[in-house]
Amino acid sequence: MHVMALSTVSDARNFWNAMKKAYGRLPAGARWTVAVASADGTRAVNVIVHDSIDEVRAFVEEWGGSFAATEYFEADAKNAVGLPR
Repeated sequence: MHVMALSTVSDARNFWNAMKKAYGRLPAGARWTVAVASADGTRAVNVIVHDSIDEVRAFVEEWGGSFAATEYFEADAKNAVGLPR
């Protein structure tokens, strides 16, 4: 499934530095397909393909939880436009 992690970022520099480090340490079987920030750095959208929302939540919170408040959802991949498969 595609897991959407929507973050309200309080410290953009540290959040994205942490996410860049986290990229090489994805949980087994996970694939990061989208990572994008708003122009002002206060919002982030990350899409990670994995079979567990809870594992994605634990992963993102471990790396970026100190710098952002994040919500997690399963994406509606069937109706998405441009979402990598």
